[in-house]
Order: sequence, then C-alpha cells, then structure tokens
Amino acid sequence: MAAQRTSYSERMKWFHKARFGMFIHWGLYALHGRGEWVMFNERIPADEYARLAGQFCPEKFDADAWAAIARDAGMKYMVLTTRHHDGFCLFDSQVSDFTSVKTAARRDFVAEYVRACRKAGLKVGFYYSLLDWRFPGYFNPRKYPDSAAALVRQYHEQVRELMTHYGKIDVLWYDGGWINHDALETAGFASKADFWQSKKVNAMARRLQPHLLINNRSGIDEDLDTPEQHVTASKPGRGWESCMTIGDSGGWGYVHSNPNWKTVPQLLQNLVTAAAGEGNYLLNVGPRPDGTLREEERTRLAALGQWLRMNGEAIYGSQRCPLHGGMIGRWTRKGNTGYLHVFRWPGREAVVPLVATKARSAELLATGAKLTVRQEHNGRLVIGGMTTRPPHPYANVIKVRFADEPKAIQERDTSKWLTGKA
Repeated sequence: MAAQRTSYSERMKWFHKARFGMFIHWGLYALHGRGEWVMFNERIPADEYARLAGQFCPEKFDADAWAAIARDAGMKYMVLTTRHHDGFCLFDSQVSDFTSVKTAARRDFVAEYVRACRKAGLKVGFYYSLLDWRFPGYFNPRKYPDSAAALVRQYHEQVRELMTHYGKIDVLWYDGGWINHDALETAGFASKADFWQSKKVNAMARRLQPHLLINNRSGIDEDLDTPEQHVTASKPGRGWESCMTIGDSGGWGYVHSNPNWKTVPQLLQNLVTAAAGEGNYLLNVGPRPDGTLREEERTRLAALGQWLRMNGEAIYGSQRCPLHGGMIGRWTRKGNTGYLHVFRWPGREAVVPLVATKARSAELLATGAKLTVRQEHNGRLVIGGMTTRPPHPYANVIKVRFADEPKAIQERDTSKWLTGKA
C-alpha cells in the first residue's frame, strides 16, 4: 500500500531551501551537435535517426563526475532528461526498444545518475517529455487515432516505470505537453490534459512517490511554475524555478559551435533574482556525446560555487524582501535579517530609501567586515564604511540586521521627498 501523500508545504520545504539546481539535456542528439531539436528541425526520418543509437557509446560518461560538479557549484538537486522529444530513453523501458539499454550502449544511464545523485547528497529529478516525434498521432490525432492512443499509453507506462524502479524521486519535470489546439479540438479533446489524461497519470505518480514535486507542463498546474530562459517570479506561496541555458537559447542539448556563453556576473544576477522572488534557478548543461562537460560550463559552475561558499547564507532558504534595491541590486531576507546583493558597487556608501524598520547593524557577508548604518529622512538607510572598489568583482552581499522583519515605507505623497521632510 502506497504511503499517504504529504502536504504541499511539507513537500516544498527542501525545494525552497535549495534555490539552485542542475538541468542536464543529453541523448542521441548530442552526436549531431546541433541541439536537442535536430530530428524535428532538420526533418530527419525516424528510421534514419534511430541509427544513431548504434553509435551512442559514451565512453567517458561518469555520473559521479556530473554530481561532483553540481555539488561543488552549490547546487542542491539535478534534473536529467530521461527521455526527450526524439523518444530515446536513457533508462530500461519495457514498453520501448528505443533505449540505451537495448541498443549499443547497453547501459541504464538513469540508474547510474540516480546512484550518483544520492551519493553526492543531491535531490533527484527526472525530466520526461510527453510527446514523441516518432508517433504520427502526436501531429494529427484525428487522422492517426491509434498512434495517438499508443503515444498516451507510452507516456503513462514510462512514468510508471520511472516512479517505480529507481527509489525515491523528488521532482518529475514534464515537457512536451503542448499539442496543436486545432488538432485537439477536431479530434474531440477539450484540452491538453484531456488528451494526455494527465490527471490520471499524475495521481498514479503521487501514489508511488508521495513526496514528489510535479511541474506545470502536463496541462495541469500541479506544484511548480517553470519560466523558461527568463527569471519571472510567481505569486507568493507558489513554487517556481527558472530554467535557463548557460549558452544562448538556440539549444539545450550539446551545440558544437555556440559562442554566446553567459558571463559569470549574468549567471549570478539570475540566481540572485530567482532567490529574491522565492524561486529556484535550474541551470542547464549539454554534455558532449562522450558524456563530458565543456570547459566553458565547468569554469562557470566552479565560479558560482566559489561565490556561494562565501555568500550562500543569503541564497539558500531565502525569503522575499520588500525593500528597494534600486540601481544597486536586489534584496533577499531570512526573518529579521536582510541581504542586499550589490551588483553595481556604489563606492563608500550605499543608500536605500523607504526603509520603515530600524537597522541595528551591517556587515559584508563574505568577510564579516563591519559596516556602519544610519537612517535619515524618507526612510533612507545609509550603509557606510565601504571600500571604494568592490571586494568581489561581480556581486557582494551586505548583511543587515533589523529590529524586526524589514518593511518598506509606502509613499502616500510621491513628491514629498523633494523637501527632505517626508
């Protein structure tokens, strides 16, 4: 008998503490080096694409190495593409022969990944694509109803396999739930969730994994919102994570030539912005065909980890803070302590207006160096004793202890500050 499903707030506790995770897009498409959509984008026939499975023997695949990179980057969980839109499974599915176990590799990469996550103390996430381009019924369910029904059965059975054979799973990260709306209507389906029967399969997944978090890409809102390639907070109380590539948005899987890498300052600011909205940052890597990460990925992740080792207190388990960061940066909070993340170092003083709560002390989080605080008209909090140049070149955190939970002044007369007497 399955265990009783836990409450939303209980299931979300670890997720709200985590704030940072690794997304991994890897599969047959890595052999082409033109992204995970190469089969569809180049209209490669299914039989021709399937022959890639005979070449997929990643001799340097090392799940422990992936997990070590994630852990050292300060990440708390990982999400792996168990099967993408091309239909190739990295696990031992009994309802498909198109798997890494039944083709040249002869390995269950999902099993190796799960073991590595647990060994490294990381939570385990499974990405699974509902759609499979090999099924004509996905594109036209009215014309190919048997194919569409087989596609839905595959989705249900493979989710059952993933939720049954790998121990405790923390996140089920759906993708590919979209389908042409006109095609749905003409085939007699009311919605995406109706076509996929997502309510049924998700209920089954929760019976098997009572602590499971499910994202919003099966046609049902479930637990987590998933803004893609942008950082946009959901309403308070709602779980969310921003998924983003380290390179540009042209591909999540391995792209052989992609010179547009995000800089470490950009990645740090995205991470902080997510934490400031009580959300997570799920940062993607696209391993090479042999299973290794590129230097551009490894060096950026290492830099993020180094920063988090000094400043993670302001990220992990952070809460929203209503104070204004202005040009300087953004705030996070824990209880009565505010953390001002300084992206653009202002010099010897930092000024934050409209602070309603008394500030007791301030210090530089990374070093503990003491700073001064005073409060003036218009609720201006002036933090002094700072150096002319930023201690860290990309982002610094000022820890401010307040007498109570920090609140912002709500201006009734937005012009009164001009007199200095507001």
